Amino acid sequence: QVQLVESGGGLVQPGGSLRLSCAASQIIFKISAMGWYRQAPGKQRELVATITTGDRLNYADSVKGRFTISRDNAKNTVYLQMNSLKPEDTAVYYCNVVLQGPSSYSFTNYWGQGTQVTVSS
Repeated sequence: QVQLVESGGGLVQPGGSLRLSCAASQIIFKISAMGWYRQAPGKQRELVATITTGDRLNYADSVKGRFTISRDNAKNTVYLQMNSLKPEDTAVYYCNVVLQGPSSYSFTNYWGQGTQVTVSS
């Protein structure tokens, strides 16, 4: 069973920075994409940023220029560097991994347990 272990959340003041990490293990198929989503209280889960195997990047408009997603393929780990944090960034952040297999047409999503990010003075 695929396991995703997240770390790096916490409390930070507005304008501060945090770095989230998500390490994937028990991977038996190809990783198609990795990414981060977030869910604030009373809101739906939304995309924050994704990175594909081909290093194609996608960011939510609300985080462009402030957040940077990256990955270490050797470690099956994805990172999210969050700078210039705002109170509206407060949410539970979830790691997402998409595996391709056993066929090229088969994709499966896996989710981490979530890590709380709170931006407050």
